[in-house]
Amino acid sequence: MFPTEPAAVNKGFGAVLRNRNFMLVWIGQIICQLADKIFFVLTIALLEKYPLAVGVVEDGRRADLFLAFTLPAILLGSLGGIIVDRFPKKPIMIGSDLIRGILTIAIPFLPREFLILLAITFGNSVIVQFFAPAEQASIPILVKPRNLMAANALFTSTMMGAIIIGFAVGEPLLSLGKSWLGESYGQELIVGGLYLISSVIKIPVKLKSHKPTVETEKANPLREFKDCLRYLKKKRLIMNAMVQLTALYCVFAALVALSIRLAAKFGLQEKQFGFFLAAAGVGMVLGAGILGHWGERFHHKPLPLFGFLSMAFVLAVFTFIHNLPLALALSTLLGLGAALIAVPMQTLIQQQTPPEMHGKMFGFQNHAVNIALTAPLLITERLTSYLGLPVVLLTISFIVATIGIWAWHNTRKVLKDVI
Repeated sequence: MFPTEPAAVNKGFGAVLRNRNFMLVWIGQIICQLADKIFFVLTIALLEKYPLAVGVVEDGRRADLFLAFTLPAILLGSLGGIIVDRFPKKPIMIGSDLIRGILTIAIPFLPREFLILLAITFGNSVIVQFFAPAEQASIPILVKPRNLMAANALFTSTMMGAIIIGFAVGEPLLSLGKSWLGESYGQELIVGGLYLISSVIKIPVKLKSHKPTVETEKANPLREFKDCLRYLKKKRLIMNAMVQLTALYCVFAALVALSIRLAAKFGLQEKQFGFFLAAAGVGMVLGAGILGHWGERFHHKPLPLFGFLSMAFVLAVFTFIHNLPLALALSTLLGLGAALIAVPMQTLIQQQTPPEMHGKMFGFQNHAVNIALTAPLLITERLTSYLGLPVVLLTISFIVATIGIWAWHNTRKVLKDVI
């Protein structure tokens, strides 16, 4: 029923860093993640080059871009995973980066119409829905079960690092592109070039492909989605891990929505809200690094429970303090707690899901996570305006603690054997 060697047991980063195929995919991920974040900065920067239509305001166009980024994730997240199970993972990853690179480089050569920029943004996000589950499904194929914790720790670290670095260096790098490569197309060449480099790096990767059965090839996508739901209902361990990851991303999305108000609370300008997100990102990188290198020392420890309780503690304390350095330190602790949830739960899902369902499962996870990221962004600000920041923070803190205790109570007897 469970692997003979627990997923949490690992030999540190050494084993995965010596794995050439994994390293190529990981380096590609770093470059691709940076490109994704800088592409977002690019689309906002390009708005000034696109004339406003009559009756359209700038804020409305930004909202449309945000919708173009998020809508494909909500609509196609699970479908992407189903498709991924039917085809080899390597061509999907390489092709996804290649198409995104070409689309980005094509921007300056197309008419300066906002609808075209919107369509390219939408297309980029559609491609991500196939790339993300293919990338996740490749990890348990590339590394041994005992090294999954370290591999996921590296991916989590670089994902959060890309968020911190990508948004920080996006504008300077785009300005450098205009200076070096030309005002007309320098920015697009920089971002598109990153996607192309990521695709080329993955070409030498040797990745074994799971051949789909005749039944899988003929299966109806809707039926496969329902099969995935039924599978999750039977596999309480995987369902629990999905719930915990979804709750985690809900908290992070709520933090993004609240960060502007937190900046004002601690005497910062609104545009400096990124300090809290960056501090949380640093904590997540730190936590993932600790788990990746010394994960075997935490075997049989209730890591997700510690993670949820530490996050709940930070959110509650935010309501009572007014010291900025302390608030940033607490944000780092919140990020560290998030790593205690994200890394073990992602490892568990990979370890417990059969290879023929990797794509469907990671597509479903991608779908759930994107909804989790979108919903709090839509409601948290409104609730805060109506109830006030302290009430919202304390409410979220209570919900987070409750989810952590509930999740651990329901699966502690089996989780201790796998993490």
